[in-house]
Amino acid sequence: MASLPRPEFGKSYSSMRNLKWSSAEKAIARKAFDRALNQDLDAVIWQVKKMAGKIEQPSDLWDLEHYLTHRRKEIDREYDYRYSVLLTVFAGLIRKGRLREEDLHGLAEDKLGHIRQMATL
Repeated sequence: MASLPRPEFGKSYSSMRNLKWSSAEKAIARKAFDRALNQDLDAVIWQVKKMAGKIEQPSDLWDLEHYLTHRRKEIDREYDYRYSVLLTVFAGLIRKGRLREEDLHGLAEDKLGHIRQMATL
């Protein structure tokens, strides 16, 4: 059964959504985001080439299509560049090892604090 959000989380989420991003922070965030996304896409390309090299029958085509559809949906869910959710995206990418906190060097400490907090959940 789902539990109700803790009040302190709600306050944290609300304050996170209202953070202001400087031009420098936006550039840092975009670079880190793009790097992580490109790593994921490179992994998809590598896997597709591997799978395509093994296609011998029509059902193998549908396996490839299924893989691509599945990965596209995953990537679409994980990578959202709206500033209102970007800290959550970064925390998830850190948890999954696709991003390091060092990649976000230059973001304000309040933003890094939110990311650290969410990455440990």
